[in-house]
Amino acid sequence: MLFRLKNFGRFLHQRNSVASRQVSTACGVGDVTPPISTGFTVEQALTKWGARFQVAGVPEPHLSSEYIISHVLGHKTLNSLSRKGLTQMLSQAQLDRIWKLCHKRLTRMPVQYVIEEWDFRDITLKMKPPVFIPRPETEELVGLILADLKECGIASEDMDTLSFLEVGCGSGAISLSLLHSLTQVRGMALDQSAEAVALTRENALSLGLYDRLKISQVDVMRDADWLLKTCSPVEVLVSNPPYLFTEDLDSLEPEVKRFEDHAALDGGEEGMCVIDQILALAPRLLTDNGRVYLEVDPRHPDLIQTRLKEKVLGLKYVKTQNDFTNRPRFCILQRRGAG
Repeated sequence: MLFRLKNFGRFLHQRNSVASRQVSTACGVGDVTPPISTGFTVEQALTKWGARFQVAGVPEPHLSSEYIISHVLGHKTLNSLSRKGLTQMLSQAQLDRIWKLCHKRLTRMPVQYVIEEWDFRDITLKMKPPVFIPRPETEELVGLILADLKECGIASEDMDTLSFLEVGCGSGAISLSLLHSLTQVRGMALDQSAEAVALTRENALSLGLYDRLKISQVDVMRDADWLLKTCSPVEVLVSNPPYLFTEDLDSLEPEVKRFEDHAALDGGEEGMCVIDQILALAPRLLTDNGRVYLEVDPRHPDLIQTRLKEKVLGLKYVKTQNDFTNRPRFCILQRRGAG
């Protein structure tokens, strides 16, 4: 599931079905108007909206309810609440807020947009439509980069001079996570979307990382000359580019299809349009032995290796790594040294 919610404690999921029906009936499952009541508890709100989402066909209905209500109560999750906390009465202001946000979720707006924030590894990012929502696979990509840099010795003695370039930054998740973990490096983040650039800038400022990240609105497909002149040389080039095959867009879930920027998803007929451009530019952007890290469709690693044999000089394919579902998802490439 592309917009997948992170998993947390499911102790609230196995509710008594009779109780769920009673609460749903009492609160009007089909009604999005908040009740005027002083006797509505956290648990009742959770049950009501879990049932309402389920009836409406909203994916992961109980998790959706929990994330929204946790957010209104000022928590990341409800794991920290005791039984007493679950039975506490909600204020009218809290009820109004819960009903408003849950109504947004009924439209199939992703939870990340509904609560306007999301955790990515060890940072919290602001989220705004239509900027692409970072997925769990992209968290893996950052972990892969950090581990590989350490293994190949790049992230060691020369950390104060290490620089990276991210193509297609979206919310800034990758760049800001790298800067948060590697406290001496500097980076550049590019995106063709004005909304994405603005959100990356907002997130960089809120996380105190803005002074180490240059952020620009650039279309890598059209602004190659500017890119080569302004952004090189770097030791690391990273991208989670648009990689869906155009024909696959019709099968996207409503959360993605209705709310996220299709330009951040559609990679063309083979999903390779932006990837091909990155492969062509990388040898001229990277330092000797600099590395490229890509998140791609599982069909792409073989295509990329074929491209390198047929077209691209100056890059060698290092390896493919699978994601947590055991699908080939990440590619590492390296610029061939001058020698």
